[in-house]
Amino acid sequence: MPFIPHTPQQQQEMLKEIGLTMDGLFADIPAELRAKSFNLPHGLSELEVRNRLADLADKNSVDLTLFLGGGFYDHFIPSAVYSIISRSEFYTAYTPYQPELSQGTLQAIYEYQSVICRLTEMEVANASLYDGGTAMYEAMMMALRVTGRNKVIIDDSVNPIYRVMIDSYTRNLQIDLEETRCANGLANRAEILDRLDEKTAAVIVQNPNFFGCIDDFTDLAVAAHKAGALLVVSCYPISLGILKTPGAMGADIVTGEGQSLGMPMSFGGPYLGFMASRKDYVRRMPGRIVGQTTDRQGRRAFVLTLQAREQHIRRDKATSNVCTNEALCALTALVYLSLLGKRGLKETAQRSADKASYAYQRLTAIPGVKPHFRAKWFFNEFVLDLPCEAADVIARLIERGFAAGFPLSRYYDGMENSMLICVTEKRTKQQIGMLAEALESVL
Repeated sequence: MPFIPHTPQQQQEMLKEIGLTMDGLFADIPAELRAKSFNLPHGLSELEVRNRLADLADKNSVDLTLFLGGGFYDHFIPSAVYSIISRSEFYTAYTPYQPELSQGTLQAIYEYQSVICRLTEMEVANASLYDGGTAMYEAMMMALRVTGRNKVIIDDSVNPIYRVMIDSYTRNLQIDLEETRCANGLANRAEILDRLDEKTAAVIVQNPNFFGCIDDFTDLAVAAHKAGALLVVSCYPISLGILKTPGAMGADIVTGEGQSLGMPMSFGGPYLGFMASRKDYVRRMPGRIVGQTTDRQGRRAFVLTLQAREQHIRRDKATSNVCTNEALCALTALVYLSLLGKRGLKETAQRSADKASYAYQRLTAIPGVKPHFRAKWFFNEFVLDLPCEAADVIARLIERGFAAGFPLSRYYDGMENSMLICVTEKRTKQQIGMLAEALESVL
């Protein structure tokens, strides 16, 4: 077992042995950036660490009835998903650089790309990205490469977490990022069309959007193409079981968060970003793409056909390295969709929408509770206005066993009394009724 220096004296002895001092070890770091002191506790044994983490985990409220969404959703996951993805040949596999040894993994990724194309009605898909937010950023950068322009229009009905990520990634880039304010819960057509010009590379929208409202962007696709820009649509994959697809709307690039396709919420990951586009732009896509071919004996085979990362091609020709091959998460999505099938996906989407509609009726019947938007349609999320601050109500409902929603004041000014509520197929009529009774009692 290697020696690990725990005490300052042991650390000094180790440094002396290799001919260094502590100051010399950090000489390259400017003095003003160095920590003045490190108040770290002594190391713990494995048993002590396990006990400490168990104590911390016990403080989490894990028995809440969940009505929380905002981009990450509590859908039912068939037990067969875990049984398949936990097989050692899948669970331990990483990037299949050697196709002669990786045909199973390559075929799984190829089939994943195929189901994403069918789900979105697009022509090509890559072998997955980190998550929905980085996928949207990659789509934006892809649009800049395709058009040679540097202006992007994004509506604020797009997930605010994604918008924060895009702002962070682009802060030091020469990109003109313009944000429009949604109109009655939908993308602001008038403002988007007013800002759309010959400098615009992309218009970025989302359906269903962060507020759960459903939109059809066919008109925006026509307007964007007329101006020489691309339409980037972020979507909620489960909703595509019953909603019009981005491809049918005329989208050029489609992205989204794949967590709802068989992955647990897991306190924030790992998740799955998916991306699909028109075939014309395939060489501008980031990450990797698996293709089908034949070997020298004429047998069906799979290989990595396009790898536009800088370790594969000249750096100035590379697309991006803010991506990776989320192979296990992509396999999870593939297994989940294969188990559900076309009919199962449609039923899951329809049940989520129907139960959300029932919850909407129950909750808006409570005195003082009103819908925030008058949008005609929503999927499985909606925004309610309360007679008091939403954050306070949500905190009190947690005490009663409900994670009741998301306080929109965290990202939107003037929405202190508004909360976003989500209902999936897992929620029962009884649970919805109990939430309604608890909310009415709290108010």
